[in-house]
Amino acid sequence: MARSKFAVIGLGQFGSAIARKLAQKNVDVLAIDISDEKVEAIKDQVPYAVTLDSTDSKALMSQNISEMDAVVVAIGANFQDLLLTTFVLQELKVKRIIARAQGPTQKRILEKMGIEEILSPEDEVGNSIAETLVNPNVLVCMQLPDDFEIVEIKAPRAIVNRTLDSIGLREKYKINLVTLLHQSDDNTYHVRGVPNPDNRVEEDDIIVVFGKTSNINRFIEINK
Repeated sequence: MARSKFAVIGLGQFGSAIARKLAQKNVDVLAIDISDEKVEAIKDQVPYAVTLDSTDSKALMSQNISEMDAVVVAIGANFQDLLLTTFVLQELKVKRIIARAQGPTQKRILEKMGIEEILSPEDEVGNSIAETLVNPNVLVCMQLPDDFEIVEIKAPRAIVNRTLDSIGLREKYKINLVTLLHQSDDNTYHVRGVPNPDNRVEEDDIIVVFGKTSNINRFIEINK
């Protein structure tokens, strides 16, 4: 089976993180930026890195961009360049385009262009920080559509030393447990695998849950 091929255009902090993560998954990654300095900084961490102007269709064609399984447009500093790059990719018939939007206006513009996959990292970070401020036990919050979320929560004191069955996450709170993270002797966390009802929550465990925001908030409030 042929290896998947992806391109990331725009190597700021966000785009570089995506490119490095893809490279760790053993796929072909082409990292692109107009800045020699940014390309130089990542060239040893991805299979391919090249300096070019992504608004230039000929430059993109020289990299066989239309053969990519997906292209992530992560340009953050210049929205006009992001739009022009996205338009060029559409003209070159790239099969899957994922674009970054900073704020609702940019998102609407990209939607008008027919882009279906839009990343809003600033919104996600903002939601996570706000949730952490309100609920200090919340470590990570991933907001999903329709008021659902996936949350990592430092195990509340009231559930420590209790089995999952006795806590009744689904029956009592209408939320689902995804997994448990357990702190090892070197203070790193490891996934405890697929939970079963007899698993006991230990002090310093992190529980990962999925459900409606209101139900997760109720669980946290009751078990403080």
